[in-house]
Amino acid sequence: MIIWNAFNSLPTWHRKMVLILSIMVMMLAAWPSEQAVATRVNDDEPLADASPLDDGEAQPQALAQKSAKPSYVTKQVKVRAGDNMQVIFQRLGLSASDLYLIAQLEATNPLRTLQPGQELTFKLTKGGDLQSLYYPHSLEQALKVSRKAEGFIAKPVKLELDTREQVAKGEIRSSFWGAAAEAGMTEDQIMDLAAIFGWDIDFAQDLQPGDSFRVVYQDKYQDDERVASGDILAAEFINQGAIYRAVLNEDGNYYTPEGKAMRKSFLRAPVNFKYISSNFNPRRLHPVTGKVRPHNGIDYVAPVGTPIMAAGGGSVVAAGYNQFNGNYVFIKHAGNFVTKYLHLSKRTVNKGQRVKQGQTIGLLGGTGRVTGPHLHYEFVVGGVHKNPRTLNLPQAETLSGRELANFRAQAMPQLAKLDSNELQLAQHKQDGGNI
Repeated sequence: MIIWNAFNSLPTWHRKMVLILSIMVMMLAAWPSEQAVATRVNDDEPLADASPLDDGEAQPQALAQKSAKPSYVTKQVKVRAGDNMQVIFQRLGLSASDLYLIAQLEATNPLRTLQPGQELTFKLTKGGDLQSLYYPHSLEQALKVSRKAEGFIAKPVKLELDTREQVAKGEIRSSFWGAAAEAGMTEDQIMDLAAIFGWDIDFAQDLQPGDSFRVVYQDKYQDDERVASGDILAAEFINQGAIYRAVLNEDGNYYTPEGKAMRKSFLRAPVNFKYISSNFNPRRLHPVTGKVRPHNGIDYVAPVGTPIMAAGGGSVVAAGYNQFNGNYVFIKHAGNFVTKYLHLSKRTVNKGQRVKQGQTIGLLGGTGRVTGPHLHYEFVVGGVHKNPRTLNLPQAETLSGRELANFRAQAMPQLAKLDSNELQLAQHKQDGGNI
């Protein structure tokens, strides 16, 4: 109260000066000092040895270094003849212990069967250590091996291929092989087509100029480049005026449009042969003895060592060697059928063994009483020798019920393509020829 009375007793301009000075003192007390600014630090940011002029750049650089991913060196290795993973690791200077750990993983089995020309991609650290390995071991499968804290992990990678449908047609002038190749079919597809109709047509003896075929098939592409042959979806073969048709079913087998299996209980010929040197002939003159003696089978000529297949499923009832037959195998089949295979260079089955149709039972040779290497093949029905080239072979199976209905629905669009007049040759020339 005394201060207030003293303040009021002052002249007017003195009172104004006191008020102004008081206000300025209060403003200075509230204003932050330079020392407080210089010592302020954020607890969640790292300290940097930077001058105040560098503060604006130090923080972004530190964050960039913190988030930067490690960089790797990529090396592609083409497999050479005689290479294995140990040789390749040594060539790249990689750790043998890493290879040991990788080899223990079950998924890395494809690395045991490297083929010359294949490529492997390695990612290495700047110090030269293995970070990952990528190996496309087939057209549709690859293997990826990656380093983890606990060691390595391996997983298969499925490669996506573009499947395209193609059509082809041809007429036989000089050979079936030449006509099919001209139509743009690959070697595998030509062999598949012959196999589909091989139970009904003898491709070594029955084909004539003017016979024709039509095929709907698939090709597999990768990056617009044809890399593999796909399945034959439907096919037609006209042989000496007889029309044969086949359509692929979802079970992987081929059937006629009526649902009858193209596959018969027996192969028409149990070997991929070059030619027939002697046909079935009950009154043939024997080439060695010169006497008339029935030739109760067919002699197929092919290179020594060519695999001999079981014509049908059954049990081996005889397998041995004698001076006339050489190495031989006899197979008993259901329905009182027996097939005999003579003059083998080697037998791969034994008496009492069960075999499946198409299973290799021996190799073609020239053992026993022969004038040259060949397979002598006999077909016996109820104890009577029959000509396997002309015999009506028993059907393997026929679709029925719901399976037949599903097959017919699936077969209709494929058969329509065979009937279409718009069939064009496959894109053989555009794709650069056969694979």
